Amino acid sequence: MPALTPRGTGRRAITEINMVPFIDVMLVLLIIFMVTAPLIVPGQVELPSVGQAARQPERFIHVMVARDGALRVRDGAQGGEGEPVTLRNLAERVRALQGASTADGASVVPVIISADRRATYEHVMAAMDALQRAGVARVGLAVRQDGSGR
Repeated sequence: MPALTPRGTGRRAITEINMVPFIDVMLVLLIIFMVTAPLIVPGQVELPSVGQAARQPERFIHVMVARDGALRVRDGAQGGEGEPVTLRNLAERVRALQGASTADGASVVPVIISADRRATYEHVMAAMDALQRAGVARVGLAVRQDGSGR
């Protein structure tokens, strides 16, 4: 039954909400969250270290990304600076080298992409994307074995 207060000639119901129980519940919830928040462990990503990287294969195709995004391709077994290519004909040149290398019946020759440390991530990803879209198999990234990053 609502509480009634006398006001002048008639009685009126009190229509105010009592906020004290609401505040009590909120404070209890706040304390619960403050106590449990430090116990929640955020998800961690386990990245492989450079020391766990597999050694470079004997036969591979080397795609080099220069600081300005210029691309060069070479047969890794032959060495040298490689021939300049554009992003458009990168996949075609790599597939031609893979075809020439696998003519003796060996498996697909891997492609290793290495980039100058000042090259933007966008240039490296554009090269990887061009190779993947063309269906080039076994594409990887070159890393330094010493892990110094110099």
